[in-house]
Amino acid sequence: MTSIRTARDSQWGKTFTRLRTMTKEGRYEEVEAEARALAALPRRPWRRRPPHWEARVLATGTAVMHGRMAEALDELDTLIAELEPVGLNPQMLRLIARGNRVVALSGLRRYAEAETEALAVLGELTRIAHRAPVARLEVNTLGHLAAVLYGLARHEEAEAVARGNLPRADGPAVGVLHATLARSLNGQGRHEEALAELRRSLPQPPRYAGGYLDLVTAEALDGLGRRAEAEDAVRRALADCERQLHPAHPRTGEARALLARIAGEEPREGSRGESGG
Repeated sequence: MTSIRTARDSQWGKTFTRLRTMTKEGRYEEVEAEARALAALPRRPWRRRPPHWEARVLATGTAVMHGRMAEALDELDTLIAELEPVGLNPQMLRLIARGNRVVALSGLRRYAEAETEALAVLGELTRIAHRAPVARLEVNTLGHLAAVLYGLARHEEAEAVARGNLPRADGPAVGVLHATLARSLNGQGRHEEALAELRRSLPQPPRYAGGYLDLVTAEALDGLGRRAEAEDAVRRALADCERQLHPAHPRTGEARALLARIAGEEPREGSRGESGG
């Protein structure tokens, strides 16, 4: 017989499945707004697994995907401190939040902190792998780590991490990881190899990766001295960033700065930034 509690748990399960689907579709603003409304609902003492924590993790995660790194980081720090890792579900939610924190720190160029956090998350995932399906979160975290290593100018390590985990990636993450691999090759001056990676038939990138492939393409073309093509690519990257991402997203600033360097245009305010996938 279905109890009131299990019926409501089923209802919340359907709600979060729908919100996760919307997130994959890039509907970050809608997801964040609905998740914050769910998090604000009164918490019932009889509920075995209230939606409060899931909603807060989802809200902060979509804020990071949208590009509001500084704003999201403060909230993530509070959330992670409140989510005690007691029980498997809170542990997983805490690790997802910490993975989002890696992206926020990287976007703010706090690479040393981002690397420390990524390695800690990977260590925790290894410890609970026998109890929970962690493969997808592990691959995502390794992808973030590759971007962080690029930011630290450790390009060979970034290449090894990105290349080594491509066989495990699926869906839109494949294209993002290929772009990060190409970027690590650019960092080593291997621009032709980078272009070869970017010319592969890749899945449509998710919204959070808006402009990323064209930005890395522009960097490779610029490295080869093909400045007209590089300018076209970086203009496409900037247009995608401005259309798909929050104005504060660091990749938008990167695209503006690269365009200014290639085309000799003055970068607008806020043009500094570093982005990963």
